[in-house]
Amino acid sequence: MASVVGVTEISSGKMFGGYNKRYKHYSKTLSCSMNFHIYFPPNISDNNKPFPVLYWLSGLTCSDENFIFKSGAQRAASQYGVALIAPDTSPRGLNVEGESDSWDFGVGAGFYLNATQEKWKNWRMYDYVVKELPELLKDNFPQLDTSKASIFGHSMGGHGALTIYLKNLDKYKSVSAFAPVANPTNCPWGQKAFTNYLGDNKSDWEDYDATYLVTKFPGVSATILIDQGEDDKFLHDQLLPRKFEEACKNTNVPLLLRFQPGYDHSYYFISTFIDDHIQHHAQALRLN
Repeated sequence: MASVVGVTEISSGKMFGGYNKRYKHYSKTLSCSMNFHIYFPPNISDNNKPFPVLYWLSGLTCSDENFIFKSGAQRAASQYGVALIAPDTSPRGLNVEGESDSWDFGVGAGFYLNATQEKWKNWRMYDYVVKELPELLKDNFPQLDTSKASIFGHSMGGHGALTIYLKNLDKYKSVSAFAPVANPTNCPWGQKAFTNYLGDNKSDWEDYDATYLVTKFPGVSATILIDQGEDDKFLHDQLLPRKFEEACKNTNVPLLLRFQPGYDHSYYFISTFIDDHIQHHAQALRLN
């Protein structure tokens, strides 16, 4: 295993001329050891310029591995010269009572927020993704240009990508999502998570709801891309993309919401349209 300052490489595999590499480090934000993946594309230019980065946020029950193993995103990332960064979805190994009692809360279900309730004080995935991880990459990987970054994700991770982007328009060039939890204050997944992580004050929930945030941060110039499967069993009660679409229209935020006939919530759906999303971000990162 190779090590750099504070980071240990635990696996490496070549793919489409580049390398999938998995790392672990101790997160001061989360107070536990965390894993993350980087796909480094092949350096096909002569000037060895550092790669822009594209963060992927995964959904409920996922780790840093699902996207890397199942999406096929590396082919397009290799073509466009984009590094893919895939963090985990929650703290792990803290042994908080009840953290693994249900699949949609606790371990594997960090919802990319900063919890305010004492029991869940280590669930600070927002700060981990927005602050700690980019600094770690900047300090340890000179082949990455963290000043050129975009973000996307799936389901809970789509929610995370949208909310993080809207609250940090200076940090990310673009955003996209697959089947995002677009209005979590009004769906069972979001209500369960927000009540436990943030408490009962629903005005606090709006800080992590893209449908509300887009009305507070309307200065979006890059088009938001969302793909949604029409046969997704979570579409009508959990995801609520039409609510987000309506909010974007009311604030003149550019949105391309594509409903894909016959597709569900799975990585079969993601892998079918992943190239479009990589191209979307590559254009925003001025790679074309």
